Order: sequence, then C-alpha cells, then structure tokens
Amino acid sequence: MGWLILLVLIGASIGGIRLLGVRGPGLTASAAALLLGGAGYALQGSPDLPGAPAETSEGRNFLPLTEARHAFFGSFTAAESWLRMSEALARAGNSADSVGILENAVKRYPGDPELWIGLGNALVDHARGLTPAAELAFRRAEQAAPGHPAAPFFYGLALARSGDREGAVRQWKEILAKAPPEAAWRPLVEQGVAALSAPAPGARERAQSPPEASPR
Repeated sequence: MGWLILLVLIGASIGGIRLLGVRGPGLTASAAALLLGGAGYALQGSPDLPGAPAETSEGRNFLPLTEARHAFFGSFTAAESWLRMSEALARAGNSADSVGILENAVKRYPGDPELWIGLGNALVDHARGLTPAAELAFRRAEQAAPGHPAAPFFYGLALARSGDREGAVRQWKEILAKAPPEAAWRPLVEQGVAALSAPAPGARERAQSPPEASPR
C-alpha cells in the first residue's frame, strides 16, 4: 500500500509541474527525479510496512524506471518497444520472461546500449540484487556508448538496490563531475545522490541514544 500512495503522490506532483508550464526534457527529468526520490525512500524507509493486509509478492521487486530511461535516451528510440514489453512482464511478476525478452533483443541488436541497460535492470529485478550477469550487461552498455552517463547511472542504482549505498553515491558523483551544467538528466543524478546521502531512518536516533550499560 505504501508504494501505491507513493506513486499517487508522484503522479500529483508531476501534474503540478505540468501546470507550471514545464514541458519536454525538463518535465521528463523532473518526473524521473521524483521517481528516484521515491526509490531512495523505498531503499531507506519501509513503505511496505503493513497497515493493511500484506500484498502478494507478485511484481513487488519491480522498480519502474521508464521515466529515468527517458531522461537519458528520450521517449522515441528503437529499443522502446522491447523495453515496454519487458517492463510490463516484470510489473505483472513475470521477471524471468522480462529478462528473456531483453536477452533476445540484445542478441539481435548487440550495439544498442539502452537494451543492455534494460537487461541489466531486468536481471537486478529478477535476482533482487546485482549479479555477475547484470554487471556484464551494464559493462556491455558502457562499451556500446563510451562516455554516455546512462550505463554508470543505472549501475549505481543497481548497487544501491543491492545495499551498497556508498558505492552508488561514489558512482553518481563521478557522473556529476563530468556532467555539463545544462544536462537535462543532471537533476536526476543529483536527486539520487541526495536521496542516498541522507541518514537512513532511525540511524540518527540510534547515534544519539546513550549506549546501553554492560551487564555486571
């Protein structure tokens, strides 16, 4: 239920941004940043704590990354139809077929970095963490488009989803160090750094609480 509320709030925020007249790449980057902020909350907080009957595990590990992809690649690419099908399957809880579609896609189009990134993300969803196969997919994406920020960004996100927040922040700070100030996707990366640099819920309280007395 927490994810549902979170997505409703993000949708309302995006609507408000549109009403302010933001369009095109600015709207895409803003929407992606909101989604990434929500992902940061999910990584640090507990949006699925039961306040109602527990949800099924179907599609539970799927993290929607469509807007983040569009921030880097745009909405109309050759890979879009493959990625949409893969994401739909993952959202329905069929992560194995989600991976399978993109494995077929990269065999047909091995030079497409967006497909390799999609495969890496799908493998992370399926395994619930970063695996050697996912790492290989992100490396192949980087080889297909040297210097493009998308592969290191999504690799950093995979690190974060696997529990390595510090590794993700390092990765994203390296991207920002090379990013042009006017890059449309820059707010997305900055939001990721801010979300993962903040203390996890309860960490500050634990740090401030006095140590327990040792038993005598």
